[in-house]
Amino acid sequence: MNFITKLFTKEKKLKVDFCEKNLNRFLPDELQHEYSAFLGKKNIEYKEYHCQSRCEECKISPYAIVNGEFIAAEDSAQLLKKLKHLEGDKK
Repeated sequence: MNFITKLFTKEKKLKVDFCEKNLNRFLPDELQHEYSAFLGKKNIEYKEYHCQSRCEECKISPYAIVNGEFIAAEDSAQLLKKLKHLEGDKK
């Protein structure tokens, strides 16, 4: 495979940043396995920060910063659904 072909077929990565406090507040134990499976994919890069200085949003609902864009949801299941949808858009 030549360089140009590799360049254009390279899978785009989804960069997801979480606030550790927000995860502790909103991520229930029963969803942790689903999140781990999603975040373990090779096209997903994620990082947890102790705090992202978004305290007002952090108190209200689960959120993530995806490729620099703020994404919030009603609950952690909805957030995961949104993340999976964004992943599908990147392929």
